[in-house]
Amino acid sequence: MTLVASDFIRSRLVLPVAIFGGGVSGSGARSLAGAVGAEAVVYDSKGEPFTEEASTRHGLAVYSPGFPPDHPWLAIARAAGCLCLPELDFAALFWRGRIIAVTGTNGKTTLTEFIAHALRSTGRQAHAAGNVGFPFARLAAESDGGEPGTAAVCEVSSFQAEELRHFRADSAIWTNFAEDHLERHPGMEAYFSAKWNLLERTEAGHVFAGCSVRAHAERYGRSLPGIVWVPTENQMADLRLAGTVFAEYPQRENFLLASAWWRSEGLPESALYAAARSFQLGRHRLSRVGQLEGVTYWNDSKATNFHAVEAALAGFRRPVHLIAGGKSKGGDIAAFVRRISPRVRHAYLIGETRAEMAAAFTTEGVPHGEFASIEEAVAAAGHSGRLGDHVVLSPGFASFDLFRNYEDRGERFERAVSSLQTVRT
Repeated sequence: MTLVASDFIRSRLVLPVAIFGGGVSGSGARSLAGAVGAEAVVYDSKGEPFTEEASTRHGLAVYSPGFPPDHPWLAIARAAGCLCLPELDFAALFWRGRIIAVTGTNGKTTLTEFIAHALRSTGRQAHAAGNVGFPFARLAAESDGGEPGTAAVCEVSSFQAEELRHFRADSAIWTNFAEDHLERHPGMEAYFSAKWNLLERTEAGHVFAGCSVRAHAERYGRSLPGIVWVPTENQMADLRLAGTVFAEYPQRENFLLASAWWRSEGLPESALYAAARSFQLGRHRLSRVGQLEGVTYWNDSKATNFHAVEAALAGFRRPVHLIAGGKSKGGDIAAFVRRISPRVRHAYLIGETRAEMAAAFTTEGVPHGEFASIEEAVAAAGHSGRLGDHVVLSPGFASFDLFRNYEDRGERFERAVSSLQTVRT
């Protein structure tokens, strides 16, 4: 079946589509524009800039999550009469299947991938898309808009959620809420509001949220009819999850939310537990890299906020050698260091925030050092580690100061560990 543009968007596709951002999201939007027979022109800060003159050549601008609502290019486009759509909105206009949206401060990628995996294990068509690294627009383009029964399990970040107008979810799951992205949002309530916008575009009675979300909703006076508040804290262990990634927190929270949604769909509980036993975490999510002379190394490069680091450290029985630091996303660094200090034996600090973190660790009396590269940090941690110790890369910050992305950071860490092993053998 050919992708069909609605009357709402068809007239806008006569002119070339302006794509703001040449990264993953922009590439997906460009693919979808081509799939519907439209020409596309990509504007990017590292390439061609969008100007008032350029705006006269377009009727539609599709922008990546990295463009905040007040970006000058969006102001230029709107002043010229262009319709401006986030990439998720653009994709949703052509998607014929179901949408299960997943958001949260932490755990949303794992939950997105797990739900898609669980649905496929029952013979259903399901795809993980969105903020997982596979744009929703690319999925719409490559699947010809999806069949009516196909599910797009779509991870939605706060950057993607805040400007949504046409995206409609059949169900939404909000894992948790904690301090993050304050470099973009002017405060915690604004960050919460960005995610809340997704819930307002979800079918009534099909929203599932964890305890921390409920606490903040009450704090900010927010309410929607039919939200299922799932008790996700301090739940008893489930022996049926032993040996799976969901046996312990923080992944236990993901399973509780997935289970609540799964039951609402009338799907067999046994199938979800079977899917949990066959599911594997993606790379860079507190994955064991290896062991050398009794010291175990862990790659948690995807931990790009404070809450993720705290959750990771809670899983270790003794204080760890922590490699942390990066590009700031806002938030109270001193308070973060104060919370994690009891779980840190020695800190190895990298990136733009290393000096500020060093000052905070000094205040807390935790040994630490500052390093110019992740390779130097790994070498120092490996030298200090003793039998039974754990060296954990769990940065707590964005990666864009020293690395292309969190994947690049994690891969550099793993290569550094491999080099350490080579040197010692």
